Amino acid sequence: MKRFSFFFLSIMSIQLYAQHADQTPKTYKGTQTDNYFGTEIADPYRWLEDDNAPSTSAWVKMQNEHTEHFLSQIPFRSKVNQELTNMWNYEKYSSPTKEGDYYLFYKNDGLQNQSVLYIQKGINGKPSELINPNTLNKNGTSALNGVQLSKNQKYCAYSVSDAGSDWQDIYVIDMASKKRIPDMINYSKFSGISWKGDEGFYYSGYDKPAKDDKKYSAKTEYQKIFFHKIGTEQSYDQLVYEDKNHPLKYKGATLSEDERWLILSISEGTDGSELFYKDLKNKQTDFKVIGNEGYTINQDFIETINNQFLIISNKNAPNYQLLLVDPSTNTEKTFVKQKNFKLDGATRVGDKIFCKYLYNASSKIEIYDLNGQYIDTIKLPGIGTVSGFNGSAKDDHTFYTFNSYNAPPTIYKYDLKTGKSQLFKQATLNVPMAKTVVEQMWFTSTDGLEVPMFVYHREDLDLTAGPHPVFLYGYGGFNIPLTPGFSIPMSYFVQKGGIYVSVSLRGGSEFGEDWHKGGMLAKKQQVFDDFIGAAEHLIANNFTTKELLAIHGRSNGGLLVGACMTQRPDLFKVALPGVGVLDMLRYHKFTVGWGWAVEYGSSDKAEDFKYLIKYSPLHNVKKGTRYPSTMITTADHDDRVVPAHSFKFAAALQDAHAGENPMLIRIDVQAGHGAGKPTSKQIDEWTDVLSFVFSELGMKIN
Repeated sequence: MKRFSFFFLSIMSIQLYAQHADQTPKTYKGTQTDNYFGTEIADPYRWLEDDNAPSTSAWVKMQNEHTEHFLSQIPFRSKVNQELTNMWNYEKYSSPTKEGDYYLFYKNDGLQNQSVLYIQKGINGKPSELINPNTLNKNGTSALNGVQLSKNQKYCAYSVSDAGSDWQDIYVIDMASKKRIPDMINYSKFSGISWKGDEGFYYSGYDKPAKDDKKYSAKTEYQKIFFHKIGTEQSYDQLVYEDKNHPLKYKGATLSEDERWLILSISEGTDGSELFYKDLKNKQTDFKVIGNEGYTINQDFIETINNQFLIISNKNAPNYQLLLVDPSTNTEKTFVKQKNFKLDGATRVGDKIFCKYLYNASSKIEIYDLNGQYIDTIKLPGIGTVSGFNGSAKDDHTFYTFNSYNAPPTIYKYDLKTGKSQLFKQATLNVPMAKTVVEQMWFTSTDGLEVPMFVYHREDLDLTAGPHPVFLYGYGGFNIPLTPGFSIPMSYFVQKGGIYVSVSLRGGSEFGEDWHKGGMLAKKQQVFDDFIGAAEHLIANNFTTKELLAIHGRSNGGLLVGACMTQRPDLFKVALPGVGVLDMLRYHKFTVGWGWAVEYGSSDKAEDFKYLIKYSPLHNVKKGTRYPSTMITTADHDDRVVPAHSFKFAAALQDAHAGENPMLIRIDVQAGHGAGKPTSKQIDEWTDVLSFVFSELGMKIN
């Protein structure tokens, strides 16, 4: 009787609302409560966690109609869409990857929903399409994830995700015919593809979900390592590794380039990892640990040097270092010691080791020989981000890409013998752009520490002659750095006279492990304090005002925005929490949320609950508060941060908000957390986000 009554009431409220799309939606409140260590916590919108329920679907329809009604009244919305489309429409290339005699690269003609994978023989060969994901479905919502050729380039294995989901299927192409063969892997997630010759490949997979219609929200457990032999069905795949006693672990496997060593990486979440190896040449039966067991450090396998493992590790080195580990004795020695700036990654190509550092949150590339001796530093065009430097031990050249807020991706070819970089491919926009500049500024946070932020604006805009509209962005978590990168939407905002500011918050990895730990677990509030401090600094220095300030973040950054807007609703004009983790008491109960407990803590523990409840955005929405103009964004196929976070937060805000500012939620369909989102959907979403920002900040769009 209760279920019928609840369903009837929720549907009735939706039906009554449908006639008044201009009114703020009212969401049915249930009576669900939970007891956390003696504290009763109400959860009236628990029913919205069931994303397959007809009542939830009706609620989504109601909210989207309300949001569309509001946005449709912005007079320049179509102009924003057209201008964004024009800016987006330029050729985009990825750095080439060398595989034997072949080169693979991605290219997008401009507005293709997904970039196409091309292959050519030789550096000057004629490119031809290898995989065009735009042909996989008419909506362009199927995206390529990993692509890997077998050792002798006989086969190509590639993974595909649909509608932005983390779930992926793996397919195989015969390279001679360029045709797909019957081999197919289902129910893979967070997996690489590592070939053993042309025989087959290792991958990470899961059992088929008990209920397929629940796979986008149900907890994901018991990841395993398999080996798939070409020409066989998935049911015959060899189980390489499983752990029946610990369901909540990530597991990945990779072969060393010489195929002697199978390396296993295991973690209990998004922080801390163990490495193990198996010597395939000597037919070792069990995996043996590399270094120390336990999850107190972060480490990753790079490659082998003379049958020793090159490892990047923060063991006794908060800024990370490179170690060489001898498997015969399990002893280690320092290969490249840590510096006073963070080592963010390393690769081996030919007889060189390329170390990718972060210096004040911007890329710095140093080159070492196979004895760990410094050779050179690559001169970069300016403040920006570098990716690439991939290849094999036989290669004599490699490629890298540089980009920054005001510099679209530029690809360089690096010659290992001469040490020279040569321009290989430069992206060129098809629309005129006013000159812009990127500056780095510092402010003092609440604990006295200096925190940097990047400021991107037009060259002809005088910062001191403010105030100006500001788009303030942050992330601050999971040991992930925010570094300068090119963005069409942010460049468009800047071209319209706004200032884009990105803050290097605690919780990220911009300044090593100490910076990361300074914003995790019980110290998470410091991340929000840093972000609020950045806003106050911009206001105090007359760069902007509260009425001209919009804040944005996605995923963990969505949590950032949710926490800051509920803690300081007076400080911002516009809040844009995207695909955010907003219910900090229940996030770990869905998909892979359990893996974030090492970063956030868990409400299952009394000591963690005490600090989580203090900042959890959903639980700090207060009745009668005037909140900033808000547009929450999420997607129906987000199985990383399930949309229920955003659904419940939107319902709570709409119920509690006391002012006239709009409280909107935009729910994309056939889309996920963000990766692989089709170009058309990206343009549509940014059209709505920027139109909303321009309108609420009172910006004139000429």
